[in-house]
Amino acid sequence: MKQILFMLSALLFCCCSSDNEVMADEPANVGKTLVVYYSYTGNCRAIVNTLTTQMQADVLEIQPAEKGLKYEANGYELGTQLLNAIKANPNAISSYPAIDPVETSLSDYENIIIVTPLWWSQMAAIMQTYLFQSASEMADKHVAMIVSSHSSGISGVVSDARRLLPEVTWMGDALWINASNHSKRATLIENWLTTLNFAEEETTMDKMFITIGGQTQSVTLVENAATRALVERLKQGPVNVTLSSSGGFEIWGALGFSLPTSNQQITAEAGDVILYNGSNICLFYGSNSWSYTRLGKIDGLNESELRNFLKAGENNISVKLALAKTTAIKDLTPDRSRSGEGSLYSLNGQKVKNPTKGIYVKNGKKIAL
Repeated sequence: MKQILFMLSALLFCCCSSDNEVMADEPANVGKTLVVYYSYTGNCRAIVNTLTTQMQADVLEIQPAEKGLKYEANGYELGTQLLNAIKANPNAISSYPAIDPVETSLSDYENIIIVTPLWWSQMAAIMQTYLFQSASEMADKHVAMIVSSHSSGISGVVSDARRLLPEVTWMGDALWINASNHSKRATLIENWLTTLNFAEEETTMDKMFITIGGQTQSVTLVENAATRALVERLKQGPVNVTLSSSGGFEIWGALGFSLPTSNQQITAEAGDVILYNGSNICLFYGSNSWSYTRLGKIDGLNESELRNFLKAGENNISVKLALAKTTAIKDLTPDRSRSGEGSLYSLNGQKVKNPTKGIYVKNGKKIAL
């Protein structure tokens, strides 16, 4: 199963309104999120209500076909029977309890959040039915999960989800909300959302994305053996590197792995992404001539903007390399009682006190500064 931390390729910003709101021309399902939940006691419904005050998403509730059943009666007799039937033959649709027909098309969504209760250390049978029926439609979607229980750990539910959805991309760890922390769910969900990387646009193999300090910029890759090998490595997941300034023209450091070289004397310029000695990456904000292998060029920034983005002059700079642009919260609905109407957030959901030039989220909208 593909594993990455709930994200993304380039947003094609086509125009800005008078208040600098950025408009994007993108496919209808790009970045759209669906929250799917089943709630027996009402706890999962409360979680979903809290979740949807913090992000923009459509909501789908799963309902059992037979209403009014008491799954917990007689020592959880009926609930246990349903779970045992699934365990006995998990590949047969007849093993799963019937649910009401679902009209929502998953093709309309790129990201899915599952909110489910735990039954006897397993995923609730009703939710298992929906995931079993929808597994093929969910293939290649970006999926995250919140699990509600009284006190039991959620590892069994996570295992059920991975069995039922073998072809999805799991976007980080499941969030566990239990009886002891249910009242704190707003904070738990807020913090969890900032860890998720949601897909906003399909990955393209001629693009790489560099994220530094919450800002992400695209890189147009050249075609050579080094970039082909780099793309194959990044298909396994993002690569985090630590780079430092050098020579007044670049930040550079070890990739942690080697790539094939095709070195030649190059005068690297601002924006160039360069492979040095086969295992070091150099991001240029100035110019230097040396024997390098060219990887690509950072898109759309002038030299001054590059210096700010690359944190020129600093050391131990945390840099993420990925095949997809990452943003934790596509549309943020701020809690103005806590954050203030004018608060700015980075695209990975972090509040920004001293913004520089770039793309931010304000009052639920992306804006350019």
